[in-house]
Amino acid sequence: MSGTAGAERLHGHCLCGGVTLSVAAGTHDVHACHCGACRRFHGGPAMVLLAGTDVRIESGESLVHRFASSEWAERAFCATCGSSLFFRTIGDGGHFVAAGLFDEIPGARFESEIFVDAKPGWYTLADPEEHLTGEEFFARIGGG
Repeated sequence: MSGTAGAERLHGHCLCGGVTLSVAAGTHDVHACHCGACRRFHGGPAMVLLAGTDVRIESGESLVHRFASSEWAERAFCATCGSSLFFRTIGDGGHFVAAGLFDEIPGARFESEIFVDAKPGWYTLADPEEHLTGEEFFARIGGG
């Protein structure tokens, strides 16, 4: 079920398989977030797909734990295995879904890095099309 576009959806799952979710099959822009919260939650930059509000928990809803990680976003993870599932912005409900949940992302491209002003100097990623500071990101989503 994971990683394939079936019924116009891209399907993924957590490490233990307890939570499965889907996003629109055309979701393919990968973004890296360097904010402190993402780095602490993921152990490095978060690699995410911007899925808007179209995220469906297909199974395992009772395993999805959410917590407010800031005034502007909440994070969700699997209660069994701890896999990061997504973070959701409170204002617009936009979901940033962990790209690693999907075995394949057809047409994937590295679109942007956000919070580049918070990125530590000990790693560098392949050059995406766009680099946004935290301030620029908040201006784009209309919050912060």
